[in-house]
Amino acid sequence: MKQSKLKAILEDHILWLGSDGKQGKCAYLERANLQDAYLQDANLQGANLWGANLQGANLWGANLQRANLHGANLEGANLQRANLDAANLWCANLQRADLESANLWCANLDAANLEGAKFTTNFKKVGWFVCATFSEDQIPWVVLHPKYHVSANNLKWVKARQLSA
Repeated sequence: MKQSKLKAILEDHILWLGSDGKQGKCAYLERANLQDAYLQDANLQGANLWGANLQGANLWGANLQRANLHGANLEGANLQRANLDAANLWCANLQRADLESANLWCANLDAANLEGAKFTTNFKKVGWFVCATFSEDQIPWVVLHPKYHVSANNLKWVKARQLSA
């Protein structure tokens, strides 16, 4: 997607948010190709990003609260300090995504692929992660989650990949 078109969509979305839906338009980016997009500090609260390609995107500090990211490809995306409060990340690809200091409060990570993703104690605030895939090196964080016992039998564990020198 061209940067000019994305900018117009984001401006309409901000107007929509600020007017309680009376002006502008909710960001509809279903299946959009946003690979490597620069969305740092973008406000995508409540946006529809279903199946979007956000591989390698910079979403540092972005507001994705209640956004629909079902099936989105966020492989290698930078989500540091992003607000993913109540975001729908069901079946999302978050391989090697950087989720450090992201707000994951009540986020739905059911069936998400989190292999190699970076996260800290913020993972304890995730709403659900049934059938999610993790790297073995993430076991300490996942086991600390209060809902671990509910999901433990459904989780997929893969060998942690070694970074090539």
